[in-house]
Amino acid sequence: MAFDNPDLTALLGSRICHDLISPLGAIGNGVELLMMSGDAAGPEIALISESVSNATARIRFFRIAYGIAPPGQSVARGEVRSILDDMTRGGRLSIDWRVSGDAPRPETKLAFLVLQCLETALPFGGRITVTADDGGWRIEAQAEKMKIDDALWARLDGAAPGPVSPAHVQFALLPEEAARLGRCLRVSRAEGRIALGY
Repeated sequence: MAFDNPDLTALLGSRICHDLISPLGAIGNGVELLMMSGDAAGPEIALISESVSNATARIRFFRIAYGIAPPGQSVARGEVRSILDDMTRGGRLSIDWRVSGDAPRPETKLAFLVLQCLETALPFGGRITVTADDGGWRIEAQAEKMKIDDALWARLDGAAPGPVSPAHVQFALLPEEAARLGRCLRVSRAEGRIALGY
């Protein structure tokens, strides 16, 4: 699929994820065959298997969050749930995707960027809930303990942009993606809670 006015950042994201997903899948298949044959067992193989599953889930997540999101395409609810479940399995963070039915890919991309922003606020774990109705989305994080970088979050309120590290690129991309979709981000904060709506 070719694009007349390409978003080069998204094209690059799609290309990297596309090139990485196949070898990760091959490693996962190889580990599975080893486990089935009984020739290799133990904590080492289990650790490799778990790491490959987590890396694959992350790549699938990144493919949506940072890749091309053509209008008219949708992402199946089952696929989103599978990605989020695999990505958070065994961790202290849980993500409850309460969006009914399949979601437009551009909207899902925006939601995944929001999830990454919220994830930075929950280094000690917590719960994120995603809901959508009447064309509006609300993504809320709750945790007993949060870590919020005010300078990063100010970018989402329209503050003048400052430098952003690679680990926080989602804070630079989210406002651009929201503007591309004609959405206005709304951030609300309270004790133990932070939410984004659009």
